[in-house]
Amino acid sequence: MAGLKIKKGDRVQVLAGKNRGKQGKVLRSFPDQRRVIVEGVNLVKRHSRPSKENPQGGIITKEAPIHVSNVALVCGSCDRVVRVAYRFDAEGNKKRFCRKCGADID
Repeated sequence: MAGLKIKKGDRVQVLAGKNRGKQGKVLRSFPDQRRVIVEGVNLVKRHSRPSKENPQGGIITKEAPIHVSNVALVCGSCDRVVRVAYRFDAEGNKKRFCRKCGADID
């Protein structure tokens, strides 16, 4: 399966679901499952037992993965939701660029 067009550290906007319209940074990506974890989006509550790291235990709120089709990249230069395209630079390296303004994303 091909890799994702959205990488760790990218700023994305949620397109569908209960968090539609929210923006956040991609914390982790799972290309094999086609999912990403976005900061502050799709928060779930998990019950945890007392342990050394968390001696009190209790309910922890954390981000859950969201499908990559439900997020879109936000361009840093034009500050809009954009699609990603690829081109090769002078050295022959593959680079991502914004389809709306043409600026490099990487």
